Amino acid sequence: MSHRPRTRTVRCCALLLAPLAVAATACQGSLSDPLAAKPYDAAEQVSANASGTHKVDPNKPLEITATDDEARITDVTATDAAGRYINGELSVDGKKWRTTLPLAAGTRYTVRVSTEDEDGLPGRKTLQVDTADSDNRLRVKFGPESGTYGVGQPITAELSKQIQDPKARAVVERSLKVESTPRVEGSWHWVDGKSLHFRPREYWPAHASIDVHSTLEGLKVSKELYGGPANPVKLRTGDRVEAVTDAAAHYMTVTRNGEQINSIPVTTGKPGYSTRNGTKVVLGKEGFVRMRGTSIGIPSGSSDAYDLPVYWATRVTWSGEYVHAAPWSVRSQGADNVSHGCTGMSTDNAKWFFDTVRVGDIVKVINSGGETMTPFDNGFGDWNMSWEEWRKGSALGGDEGAGTGARSEQRPGPADAARLRPQV
Repeated sequence: MSHRPRTRTVRCCALLLAPLAVAATACQGSLSDPLAAKPYDAAEQVSANASGTHKVDPNKPLEITATDDEARITDVTATDAAGRYINGELSVDGKKWRTTLPLAAGTRYTVRVSTEDEDGLPGRKTLQVDTADSDNRLRVKFGPESGTYGVGQPITAELSKQIQDPKARAVVERSLKVESTPRVEGSWHWVDGKSLHFRPREYWPAHASIDVHSTLEGLKVSKELYGGPANPVKLRTGDRVEAVTDAAAHYMTVTRNGEQINSIPVTTGKPGYSTRNGTKVVLGKEGFVRMRGTSIGIPSGSSDAYDLPVYWATRVTWSGEYVHAAPWSVRSQGADNVSHGCTGMSTDNAKWFFDTVRVGDIVKVINSGGETMTPFDNGFGDWNMSWEEWRKGSALGGDEGAGTGARSEQRPGPADAARLRPQV
């Protein structure tokens, strides 16, 4: 064996007539202590199932083998570039260590191996092992874009591929990180196989900082599917601004951080066009919108037909529900519901509301004859689902997915165009 000169234990002999204490003292000074020895280079004692330009197949375990008959492996730690450890097991005889969890694709692992020789002296070796990349990647796009939003803004994660298997969903969800200051209780909810929403149990605190990122890249999600990249987003929340419209009383009350800042006479949807009840989130603001009845199926010759220029329009659903200026219905505002589903108010009040709210703020309607806002298919109705039901949409279950360590102005695609129908 050429890795190092062996240190042999010195055998000491004492005259039989010498006192035992003297003999013991002489022997103690010449014993070798394996625990105090400086670890030698174990390069010739161990090998990995990868060398040079050869890369480990991430679908197969990483193996470290003791190649010297007179040495054994005592410990192995393997970490990736992000510092994540990967579990492994060591054979009883100390001759082989292998990973017990899937490897990440396209990743470099630092493997630290500890050994000992036949005399019990320690050896050390650090190996760099690369895994082969994969073209089959699951990419993630977080929303909204980095910026400041209202306290009702959910976080979204859009996946590049459908994920249906519960175990694969758990891998994905566990890797999507939401960290807030102050910390809140929150959870991801699978809307469908490609979309997840994250919200706290209650609204976000005012002036919170929220960091959203992924640790999925390279991780094995399912057979031959590996995590891909995701750009992180950083969000802040502004003041807690809430607008509550009582459709029966015909007034909107606006509060900031719990204190009332305005009470506005309004008109909401008339019978047959009743405004949706429930909690909505501001999706965007448009200074001018052309609203036509034909966009929501009203024939141009109908008595309900309309074609109007609308100003200071704050959108709350993709199907065309707004809070906007309605100078034609000022006489009804505060007294009657005459709109086709939107919340109308005077031009001055609509301008004030437009300037006061931001994307992500809360707009709630109560005491209307309309149905309740749906959770996911017409904007952000996430808050209309109880926390218990919301948690059932997590792939992790229990408390694993709860806690933190929010599509702003969603850009609808062609398939959404038919739903973007203004209504007055």
